[in-house]
Amino acid sequence: MTGPTSTFEVPPVVVLDEIDSTNAEARRRAEAGEAGPVWIVGLRQTAGRGRRGRAWETGAGNLAATLLFSTEKPPAEAAQVTFVAALAVADLLGAYVSPGLVSLKWPNDPLLGGLKVSGVLVESGTRPAGGLWIAVGVGVNLARKPIDSERPATALTTYLVTPPTPVEAIEVLAGAFARWEDVWLRLGFPAIADAWTARAHGLGQTCVARLGAETLEGIAEGLDGDGALRLRLADGHLRRVTAGDVFFGEAS
Repeated sequence: MTGPTSTFEVPPVVVLDEIDSTNAEARRRAEAGEAGPVWIVGLRQTAGRGRRGRAWETGAGNLAATLLFSTEKPPAEAAQVTFVAALAVADLLGAYVSPGLVSLKWPNDPLLGGLKVSGVLVESGTRPAGGLWIAVGVGVNLARKPIDSERPATALTTYLVTPPTPVEAIEVLAGAFARWEDVWLRLGFPAIADAWTARAHGLGQTCVARLGAETLEGIAEGLDGDGALRLRLADGHLRRVTAGDVFFGEAS
């Protein structure tokens, strides 16, 4: 995955017994001037958030972590980090179960046995000195799946008697993220898109895309060069989906 000339460092990890949200803590640190990189882990998260403001139930024994770092990349390019994070979670899961059970659903939902097992939430802001701060929030169901979930979910314990602890899991995740970030920085997004596509869930299948007030149905063809999903509609037209929720054979 990385060549012999690759050099990368794994950021330090800060473990907090309790936090409202690791992404909220990353934002506070960034707005106070901290540049990172640093991983923030909450052993208990009381106000976790998912995409589109949804609540994210962490649950005891599950991983709630956020990487805070700074970048000079423009916002559209920096947003590609969501695919880097998804690949890192896939590597984390593949370290404990058969990699064949792990897949990725656009844009950044890692699946285990076809069910949601993790979520990625990327947030950002401008830095007074220039550039952006990026918070890459990752939640992984290690020990238990959520009690209330809008979609079918699972946890590593479905396949493991003893899952890793959050502290053990973050060490694997942080290393995997550093490796994929190195690929991204050296080789660009095409290398990340190829790796993501190799693990993709649902490509070539019919899906429903909910884009705010608009709902589309078509065949998911793959990623565009910027990470958008190419959706082939029934009339033959191609639509680029840059943001929204995509469902494959699920209640939408």
